[in-house]
Amino acid sequence: MIDPAHSRIGFSVRHAMVTTVRGAFPEYESRLYFDGRDPARSRAEISLSTASVDTGVEQRDAHLVGRDFLDAGRHPRMTFTSSAVRLVGKDVYRMTGDLTIKGVTRPVVLDLTYIGYVTDPFGYERVGFDGTTTINRSDWGLTYNARLAEGGAMVSERLRLQFDIAAIRMPVAS
Repeated sequence: MIDPAHSRIGFSVRHAMVTTVRGAFPEYESRLYFDGRDPARSRAEISLSTASVDTGVEQRDAHLVGRDFLDAGRHPRMTFTSSAVRLVGKDVYRMTGDLTIKGVTRPVVLDLTYIGYVTDPFGYERVGFDGTTTINRSDWGLTYNARLAEGGAMVSERLRLQFDIAAIRMPVAS
């Protein structure tokens, strides 16, 4: 399971053409399985609460959970379910899967870097990964935008999803 105290599932997007807004989804559920000997057996399922979006600005967060963007009232969850994993380089994996936002499901590819494995002082086995993918937000119906006087868009179409994951091995149910 993803350890929420030591992980971050977030995003970044250009705002007003000159700055980057960063945010995260602190409320989520996950199920991960990592097989280092046979990466094809690895898999991941993550379900995020869209209402939990946090950019550090209350007014912006309220806009993001509203109908212009995530529409959290009608679409309370955003999900990712992997369909394939393969090793593409030393400690680099490519995970393909389906991302669902606002009821729209489309394939995405995550590039994941394996950070390492450790047994912590409490006896928990931990593994770490950093991952990213870039999507076009309008492909998922996130189409709100305002035009700037200079001709650019207030919010970039390109949205970068970021996964800084520390996972803890849980006992396997028999």
